[in-house]
Amino acid sequence: MQMSYRETLDYLYQHLPMFHRIGAAAYKNDLSNTIALCDYLGNPQDKFPTIHVAGTNGKGSVSHLLAAACQAAGLQTGLYISPHYKDFRERIKINGQYIPRQRVVDFITQHRPIIETIQPSFFELCVAMAFDHFARKRVDIAIIEVGLGGRLDSTNVITPLLSVITNISYDHQYLLGDTLPLIAGEKAGIIKPGVPVVIGEHQPESAPVFLRRAAAAGVPLLFADQHFHLIEKSINNGQSTTYDVFRDKKIYLENLEVDVAGPYQAKNVATALQALEVWNAEYGIQNTEYGAQHSAFHIPPSALQKGFGHLRELTRFQGRWQVIATNPTVLCDSAHNEAGLRVAFEKIRTLPFRQLHVVTGFVNDKSVEQMLGLFPADARYYFAKADIPRGLEAELLREKAANFQLHGRAYTSVRGALRAARRAAAPDDLVVVIGSIFVVAEVL
Repeated sequence: MQMSYRETLDYLYQHLPMFHRIGAAAYKNDLSNTIALCDYLGNPQDKFPTIHVAGTNGKGSVSHLLAAACQAAGLQTGLYISPHYKDFRERIKINGQYIPRQRVVDFITQHRPIIETIQPSFFELCVAMAFDHFARKRVDIAIIEVGLGGRLDSTNVITPLLSVITNISYDHQYLLGDTLPLIAGEKAGIIKPGVPVVIGEHQPESAPVFLRRAAAAGVPLLFADQHFHLIEKSINNGQSTTYDVFRDKKIYLENLEVDVAGPYQAKNVATALQALEVWNAEYGIQNTEYGAQHSAFHIPPSALQKGFGHLRELTRFQGRWQVIATNPTVLCDSAHNEAGLRVAFEKIRTLPFRQLHVVTGFVNDKSVEQMLGLFPADARYYFAKADIPRGLEAELLREKAANFQLHGRAYTSVRGALRAARRAAAPDDLVVVIGSIFVVAEVL
């Protein structure tokens, strides 16, 4: 008998190990389950073109930017991302539309025997479900975001037309390694023969790793920040940003409006621009006996501008530098590791406000001491535990924070902490919700 959608969700959440809820216990260090599922489904991942996106920070933003540009060019575009904020169907989108609930029910009902035989993780099943959905809907292209690492990530069963790695910094060291070269080696695992590579940032510790891997695979590699440079001209309503874009020190695009804000988005936009340039060079022009012509895969400048300028509308992008209330302003940002938090607070310090209030929480498998040192001591703090098993207890976080002269109260819920912050804040204060994707998810 077919399950209801609610029963299907209960089955997914209760029977499949979920990394974002329980952490490393759900992490599989090989691709065998994903390969088995895809084999059973007829290898749907081979039935549509893909772009694969990895990196420590920014891979979600770059994935959305690429998807928006492809959509604006008229391509039916699949987008697979993780984790999700409110609804797990956020992970699987076509032209910004979540996979239908009935399709989820049908997939689980039809394939439940093989699911219970293979016993995949939640992530492995979501990846297979996404590939199956994209193949059934015959998408023109799919942007596939890596979940964690790259080499052993379930998404790494694809052979994309382009691989993108945004940057490397410390995160998930207990799984990926405790040095930047080791982490880079895991991310570089998505580099494959015959597939050109774009790296967002040239970093001394990671660049040699990528160059060696690309050379071994015999593929071209470009560092986006060696070619593209963006100058921020204005931030519009705190949500979108206008840039002048330079390529090799010459103006490339003037007044490019991008429907994102945040201190790190210029690097993400540069990475997406470099990726689209490589894409057009490799696949956007087809040679015929009558001369070069644009192929169906070409992403023209007009589509790039439309896609970037309407990012949220086209892709339902959320959770990054997002203003959810005013008087006082409440700003949410999903920065959750050392590199992301550093640039976030550097930007926050430049914003106009009388007093800063910070609602924060972390997962319990992170080295929070390294991150707490980046938080400003003159803010007022509201500590909370995200409503997941991995959440760090609020009282323990408060005690750890006190060692860094960060003072405040512990709350039993994220929403309770936000209510307290908004009550305490004056209209010209700033309330920031930060520290974990799961903390931000509870206030969106």
